[in-house]
Amino acid sequence: MSTFTFEGRSVYYEVAGTGRPLLMLNGIMMSTKSWEPFLQAITKSGSQPVLVDLLDQGQSEPMGKDFPIILQAKMLEAFLAHLGLLRVDVFGTSYGGEVALNLAALRPDLISRMVLANTVARTNAWLKEIGEAWILAGNNPRAYYATTIPVIYSPDFYDRRALWMENRKNLLTGTAFASSDFQARMARLTRSAESHDVTNQLDKITCPVLLLSSQQDHITPPEEQAFLHECLPNAELVFLPKTGHASFYERPDLFTALLTGFLSHRDPIQLP
Repeated sequence: MSTFTFEGRSVYYEVAGTGRPLLMLNGIMMSTKSWEPFLQAITKSGSQPVLVDLLDQGQSEPMGKDFPIILQAKMLEAFLAHLGLLRVDVFGTSYGGEVALNLAALRPDLISRMVLANTVARTNAWLKEIGEAWILAGNNPRAYYATTIPVIYSPDFYDRRALWMENRKNLLTGTAFASSDFQARMARLTRSAESHDVTNQLDKITCPVLLLSSQQDHITPPEEQAFLHECLPNAELVFLPKTGHASFYERPDLFTALLTGFLSHRDPIQLP
């Protein structure tokens, strides 16, 4: 549990275990704590999770002003230099996947392999409107929950984990979503995503990439991952049925198997 300083602000990070460094980038509402259930399986696979709260996330210092998403990539460039890491694997989900794409376009030499779950090449007009709705609902914890959370999960997950979802509603509306600091951070993070567009830089990203897509993703629909698959020179696409935007929560065992399997499989199998 450590911090480093980027442009005068403290950035929180953790490094777990030993092995091949795996930079793990959070979704927009997440933090380093979100990955705790997955760390044992990931470290056993030979990877060393490098967890970081992005600018305005978790235990990192608040930004206090709006910023473009490319600043997250520049922070990570400085962060990896701070750790002395010349090349890493990268995993990013949703907003974290967008940051990963910006980092890969900025410094493709830093990335060995990349896994992107439920993410997009650019924030289109439709996604900007969704972000605007989130910001407008921010002064009311219940309204914010109703605007942001149901579309993140699939109907199937709601049926299977009804009690878990009800407990999560009570927890979030009584804590984070009721915090003015959290809401200010979320508004800045949401606005930062509006500047995301690496469409014309995807050909620079030549490392092996695994794309995870979900049938019932209503935030970053499957056609967005299909577009990435078409444009990234060395990408594979896996499609998860009856799964929503938060695929790692809905299918944790499958998610972990896909992540660790792709990252650990380095040498192509040569058939006779």
